[in-house]
Amino acid sequence: MSKSYLQTQPDENGYFGKYGGSFIPPVLEGPIAEVAKAYNELKNSPAFMEELKYVRKHYQGRPTPVSFAKNLTEFCGGAKIYLKREDLNHTGAHKLNHCMAEVMLAKYLGKTKVIAETGAGQHGVALATAAAYFGLECEIHMGEVDIQKEHPNVVRMKILGAKVIPATHGLKTLKEAVDSAFEKYISEADTSLYCIGSVVGPHPFPMMVRDFQSVVGFEAREQFEELAGGVPNKVIACVGGGSNAMGIFSGFIDNQEVELYGVEPLGVGTKLGEHAASLTYGSEGIMHGFNSIMLKDENGEPAPVYSIGSGIDYPSVGPEHAYLKDEGKTKIGLCNDDEAVDAFYKLSQLEGIIPALESAHAVAFAMKEAKKMSKDETILVNLSGRGDKDIDFVVEKFDIPHAKF
Repeated sequence: MSKSYLQTQPDENGYFGKYGGSFIPPVLEGPIAEVAKAYNELKNSPAFMEELKYVRKHYQGRPTPVSFAKNLTEFCGGAKIYLKREDLNHTGAHKLNHCMAEVMLAKYLGKTKVIAETGAGQHGVALATAAAYFGLECEIHMGEVDIQKEHPNVVRMKILGAKVIPATHGLKTLKEAVDSAFEKYISEADTSLYCIGSVVGPHPFPMMVRDFQSVVGFEAREQFEELAGGVPNKVIACVGGGSNAMGIFSGFIDNQEVELYGVEPLGVGTKLGEHAASLTYGSEGIMHGFNSIMLKDENGEPAPVYSIGSGIDYPSVGPEHAYLKDEGKTKIGLCNDDEAVDAFYKLSQLEGIIPALESAHAVAFAMKEAKKMSKDETILVNLSGRGDKDIDFVVEKFDIPHAKF
C-alpha cells in the first residue's frame, strides 16, 4: 500500500522538494534538534495523542462544525458555499490547534516559558491561552503597528497573563515581530520554547504545525461527506504563512478530484510594498531559517509588504505551499483589500457570521469562484477566524452598509 502525501513530505531534513530545511545560527542548532527529537517521540506516543484529543474535545470545543452558507450561496447564484467554522474554536481561530500541542511539547522538554510572534494577535491569544492552561510563562512579540490596529487582542493577551513586547524597528509589523521573537529566543533557548505561529521557520516547525493543524482537514472531510455527500469541488483558504490552509488542505490533498486554492493578499496594488502576495510575485529566498518563495527588494532582502489582514502581511510563505504550487497540487488566488472588506460585511449581514479580515480574503475569492460554477458544484472555505479583533478598525475605516444586499 502506497504512503499518503503527509507520510512522505517533508523528507528527513525538512525539505519539501527544494524548499524548507533549517538555516539557523549555530547557537540554535542544539535547541532546534531537541525540538525535532521530542516531536518525533511525541507524535508516536499514545499518551500524548490521548491528552491532545482530550484537550481538543473538552477544552477547545472540537470538532468545529461545517456550515452551509445558504444566504451567501443564493446571493452569489452559483456553487453551494460551505464554511469550516474555525471561528468557533476556543479563542476564535484555528491557532489554538497547534498552540495547545506546542505548549504540551514545551512542558515535555522541561521548559518554563514560551515565546512567539503574532500579527493579527490570534496566535498570541492562543499561545497565551495555552500557557495559562498548562501553567507556563508567555511572552508575545508584536509589531507596534499591529498593536494599535489589533488592540482588542492585545488586551486579551495581557488579561491571559502574557507579556506583550512591541517590535519597533522596520515596518513594525509581522516580519519585525518574528525578528524580535527570534532574538529573544536565542538568549533564552535553555529555558524557553519558541512556538512558531505558522507553517514557517526552520525544520521541524513547518511539518509540526501542519500536523497539528491537520485536524481541521480530517474533520472537514468527514463532515462534508455527511452534510453534502462526496467531496467539495474546491477547497479555499487564505495564505500568509499558511497554517490554516495546510490544515484544511491536509484532509483533501490525496484526492485529485478536489481543487485546492490558497488565496494571497493583493492589498492595494501590484507594486512592491502594496501587497503580500509572495507566491504570485516572489522568488526563491531564505529568511527566518527556511528556504521558500519570498518578496525581495532591490538588494535581495525581504521586501516591505502590506495587507489589511495583519495575520497575512508576511514577505514569505510556508515552504510546503511553495512546493505544492510548483508541483501543481494547489492553485493560487488573489484578493485585494476592498474585496476582503466587502466579503467581511456580506458574510456578516447575510449569514450572521463576522469573519476575521484574513478569513474574509478566502470568502471573497470563494464568492468570485461560486459565480463561475454551476449550482450543483460545491466550495468549502476554511473560515479560519472570527472578526472580533477587527471590528473597531473596520468601522473606523469603512462605512457599514445599512441594508442587506
